[in-house]
Formats: sequence, structure tokens, C-alpha cells
Amino acid sequence: MGAITTPEQVKLIVGMLSVSREVLADATERLQRDFGPVDIAGEVMDFDFTHYYDEEMGTGLLRQFVALKKLIDPDQIVAIKRATNDIENGFAEGPNRKVNLDPGYITESKLVLASTKDFAHRIYLRDGIYAEVTLMYVHSRWVSQPYTFPDYASGRYDEFMTQARDALRAQLGRKGHSR
Repeated sequence: MGAITTPEQVKLIVGMLSVSREVLADATERLQRDFGPVDIAGEVMDFDFTHYYDEEMGTGLLRQFVALKKLIDPDQIVAIKRATNDIENGFAEGPNRKVNLDPGYITESKLVLASTKDFAHRIYLRDGIYAEVTLMYVHSRWVSQPYTFPDYASGRYDEFMTQARDALRAQLGRKGHSR
């Protein structure tokens, strides 16, 4: 029988989508108020992988990721996902969101994203929140899964994810190369 242990803390990241750089900046400020300082802000890039959000949010979407400095316990992702939904609602104009916030966390071996939507590859956590392993870190690179969203599978975000992973390793006191 395996011994029950407490999981290591993880690096909180949030993927943001908006048509406005100003809204991305305002959302980042709000995330910092709620979850502490950002220690890594990814570049703002065009989001051109799907038109899923066009009707609700408009065209010309921009994507940016941020990583928060303070490490979290993995089970906090449930409360964080619910809080980011509230933040989205605070930015909304009527039924339309101005920002989409997708929280997740990085461990040394994976990226986990939180969702309110169930599907075959997602595990129910609690309070209406599910989680999925979106990317795995194997042999010094990020590897997608059959269900990974095309933008995450493209490799476009790998540099940011690696920076967040490296920051996590430094915060945990890890040294040297790891797989």
C-alpha cells in the first residue's frame, strides 16, 4: 500500500483572451489583487486557432499568459477557477465577456487546466470544476495529448510554459537539469 503524502506546491498560470490589450492589462491587475504578484508575463500574441469566441467576444482576439509568483496547493485550483469566472463576469458587458480567463497550474511534469465543462478526459474535482492534464513535460519538451486544444499543442506557448516550470523549480529549490 502506498503512503498518503501531501502534494508539492504548484505554479499558478492564467491564460487570457481578449480583443483589447487594455483589458488584458486590467485583468492582470485584478489577478494580482486576488492572487498576488505576477512574476512572468508572456508576450501578447494573436489568437487565430478558432472562431469559437467570435460571436461573444469579437474578432482579432489576443492571447497572453501570466504566472503568479506565490505557489499554490493544487486543490486551490477549484476556488481559483470559480474566482476567475467571477472576474470575467465583472468585465462583461451584458451577456458578452470582454476577457476569458483560463487558470491552471504547472508542475515539473505537467500543465493542468481547470474547466467548468465535463468531457471524457476531464476529472471532476468539486464545486462544478473539472481538471485535465493538457501538456506533459517529457524528455525536456512539452508533449500534447490527443485532446489537447490545438493552440496548446502547436508549441506556440512552450516558451512561456518552460519559463513558468523553471521558476517553479527554482522556488522549490531544484537545481540542475531535469527531464
